[in-house]
Amino acid sequence: MCAGARVAAAHGVRGTQLPQWAAEVGLTSWAQFFLAWILGHPAVTCPIPATSNPAHLADVLQGGTGPLPDAMLRGKMRALLEAL
Repeated sequence: MCAGARVAAAHGVRGTQLPQWAAEVGLTSWAQFFLAWILGHPAVTCPIPATSNPAHLADVLQGGTGPLPDAMLRGKMRALLEAL
């Protein structure tokens, strides 16, 4: 199991589709969602995606492109995860 799949399983999102609003902010996978969540935290300076698969790395890194989630979007992300 790849690192992204382990994270998804650990957070209870495996097999769960991202909500439409995630795609509207440019997030198309849970890996991207979690990287954006981490990068949006003001105390985080350097997340390290754990994968040795180039395709998984290319996917997760897309979560770091575009605007970072602000406090309001991070709240929406948190609420989604807590509801799962």
